[in-house]
This record gives sequence, C-alpha cells and structure tokens, in this order.
Amino acid sequence: MEIKTPAYVIEENLLEKNLKILDRVQKEANAKILVALKGYATWSTFDLLEKYLSGATASGLWEAKLANMKPWEVHTYCPAFKESEIDEVADISHTVVFNSFNQLERFEDRVKEKSLIGLRVNPGVSSSPVPLYDPCAPFSRLGVPKANFKADKLKNVSGLHFHALCEQLDTALEKTLEGFEKLYGEYLKDMQWVNFGGGHHITREGYDVDHLIEMIKEFRNRYPNIKDVYLEPGEAVGLNAGYLMAEVLDIIDNGMKIAILDTSAEAHMPDVLAMPYRPVVRGAGEPNEKKYTYRLGGVTCLAGDVIGDYSFDEPLQIGDKIIFEDMAIYTMVKNTAFNGIKLPDIIIKRKDGSVYKAREFHYEDFKNRLS
Repeated sequence: MEIKTPAYVIEENLLEKNLKILDRVQKEANAKILVALKGYATWSTFDLLEKYLSGATASGLWEAKLANMKPWEVHTYCPAFKESEIDEVADISHTVVFNSFNQLERFEDRVKEKSLIGLRVNPGVSSSPVPLYDPCAPFSRLGVPKANFKADKLKNVSGLHFHALCEQLDTALEKTLEGFEKLYGEYLKDMQWVNFGGGHHITREGYDVDHLIEMIKEFRNRYPNIKDVYLEPGEAVGLNAGYLMAEVLDIIDNGMKIAILDTSAEAHMPDVLAMPYRPVVRGAGEPNEKKYTYRLGGVTCLAGDVIGDYSFDEPLQIGDKIIFEDMAIYTMVKNTAFNGIKLPDIIIKRKDGSVYKAREFHYEDFKNRLS
C-alpha cells in the first residue's frame, strides 16, 4: 500500500523492542509498568501493549475510557476531577489518584468501594529540562507539597504517587526518589503501593536499565510492606518506534532555500515548538554539514511554523518525501487541525511487513469538531 502524506507510521517491530525492555524491568524488579496515554495512546496497538505491560494510566475520564478497552489495570489521575465524572472514573479505574486533600475529602466516600485511592505528592526535587515540564517548580499546582500534607487524612489512601521527570535517565530518578523518601518515607509503612510516575526514558540509548532495576529492588527492601511499585512512562513505550512522513509542496528562496511541507510543527508535532526541539530527519544533517541546506517549514499561516534547518546530499525537489523520526509520541495525542489542514493518517507497519491504515481523517472530522 502506498503511504499518502502526511502520515504517522508506527513500526510494530520497534514498538515491541521497547516493550520487551520494559517487560524486563517488570520481571526483574518485580514492578508494574503502565503506559501513560498522555504520551502514547495509539489504541490500534493495544493488543501488542497488552502482551507486555500491566496497564495504562489516564489523565481523566476520556483517557480512562480509552484505557478500559483492555482488561488491564487502569490508573486515573487528574489535577481536579469533575463532580459529574468522578463516579464513572471510579467505575472503570483500578486506582484513582487525587491531587489535593480537598478532592480526596470531597470524593473518597464515592470512590473507596469501587477502586483503590492514591494521593499525588510533590517530592520537591526535579531535573526537568524546561520550566514548562517542571511539576516541582515554585507555585506548582501538581501534587501535595509537604507543607500541606495531612497524615491524619490518609485512612482511605492506599498509595502515594509522585511524578517529577521528563525524558530523563536513571540518575534523575535516583535524585527524585531520594527527595520523595526524605519527605514522605515515614508514611510509606502504611501504604500498599507507590507510583514513581513517568518521564523515565527507559528505552533510550544510554539509559542504565540495570541501575533502575536495582533502585526498585532496594526500595522494595526498604519498604517490605509495599505490594506494588508502578512506573508509568509514555515516551519510553513509543520512543523511536514511529515517524511522520511529509511531502515537499514548494521550494522558495527568501535569503535561504525554504521547503514548504504538507505538515506542520504547530499542528502535527507541537512539542517541536513547545519544548522546543529539532527532530531528526532521516538522511539529513546539520545546516551546511551536507551540500544543500534548507529550512523545513509547515503549511499553516503561523510565521513561526518552522521545523528546523537541515542539509541534504542532493537538492530537494517538489514531491520529495521527508521523514521526521520519533513521531509516535506526543504527536497524535496533541495534534490539531489548525487552519483546517488535514490530520495525518495513522499507519501501522506490522511485524510481518504488511501495512495497515488504522485511521484516515477527512473534512467531516474537522467540521464535526466545530459548530
């Protein structure tokens, strides 16, 4: 099948490679790994994920319903649950994690008979690369800080949750875990489980998986009453397992060569502008590293809709395909139809080499989001 652009393409063999690494952590460290749907939510691949992972973690009702497509553990955390949704969230969740004592006291009686109850705490230690992703920054709204912690309100709380990492290595977890235990270790003797949150780049080259396994084992030895230790990576599940294919629509010269593509950083890969970062382009180099340098730009009206500057061995031509690597994560879950541009198709490359179009978007999808 010819892949029409723009299209996200997920390669099952690379996805499974990640899942096997995560499963090794589960087995050797006696831990449970949940896919964080906020980062990777391609439900067309849930059959494969279910073979390796223990469940999924959701950020609210709709993600919880998506996670509930499979008979695995569903953990749901939200900065604030709506009264009209909390009962349904509890009905379909293995665990509901509250962000404040206000929410805990308001809803715990409605939740406790249906699911386990957790509380997110602020460990006070983060190595986040940018403030946008730092849940331990001053005045953070995420997690109960130690100054507001109420030990006498924990009667229905069976576990604590912390999350302070973003695309980071095992050494960052070591520092955060130390801060978490320093502030909340005295309360862990009464807990059944602990969730180390997400942001663990476990499947990234250079991540010391053995060190992670040892940290979890040592933690379990310090708190033998803890039944379950959870990690909930999103990126580590889909890391480098997919790409975004685009087409060159036009080439202009405004002081430098600019290739306009049928995709968009703003609409299709928003973290390129939010982080910001420069995605890898297959076969391309740094500006001026190769003979021909181009600025790759999106097709929206946003002046800053620029993906980056890249060099190529041969001149780009209208109709050429450009492949942006590592586009299975934080793309489909965050993309928009800004300017009414077409959302990329979602393509699955099966392990047997066949290609399956999981989703194709049409004008009606754009129209039906509006009124």
